[in-house]
Amino acid sequence: MRCFLIAVYIRVSTEDQNPEGQRQEVQRWLAQNSSGDVRWFEDKESGKTIKRPGFEQLQAAIFAGEIKTVIVWKLDRLARSLRDAMKFLSDWLAKEVRVISTTQQIDMSGVIGQAIAMVFFALAEIELSNIKERQAAGIRAAKARGVYKGRKAGTTNAKPARAKELRAKGLTAAEIAVALGVTERTAFRYLSE
Repeated sequence: MRCFLIAVYIRVSTEDQNPEGQRQEVQRWLAQNSSGDVRWFEDKESGKTIKRPGFEQLQAAIFAGEIKTVIVWKLDRLARSLRDAMKFLSDWLAKEVRVISTTQQIDMSGVIGQAIAMVFFALAEIELSNIKERQAAGIRAAKARGVYKGRKAGTTNAKPARAKELRAKGLTAAEIAVALGVTERTAFRYLSE
């Protein structure tokens, strides 16, 4: 019988965050539930970022037939939007890849697990939306009090060079703005720099 590799995907949203907690939890789960080779994939990028090298390597390994089980600490490590999750998960499930979330105790090898996972992805998307709403409300309140001065000079959500890379790939300014999580106006500014 062919032994398929088990993949572990870990993601933190920024370089400042430490993935060690996720790694330890997954290793604990592996010690109790797994036998076989494990291949680790890791990103330090936002879940909404279009370019996640670790995730792209995981995708390539899955489509090469090297991976039959993907283990994550939490499902929202894979994607922060229901639309994105459905896109790649449907492809994975069609290739009979088993997806397991260790902390949420979800195994997507069955229909019930898949349905529950979709609910968790929807909740992650709602949570992200709520965070953005609270942030916008806080900024409005700070502006009303006269204490909000805007973003500090030199800070951006993404690098202008990345905007130019995406433009070279044929994306429009609107698509670049979505990919980088910035306004279209900011995308135009990045492209003009």
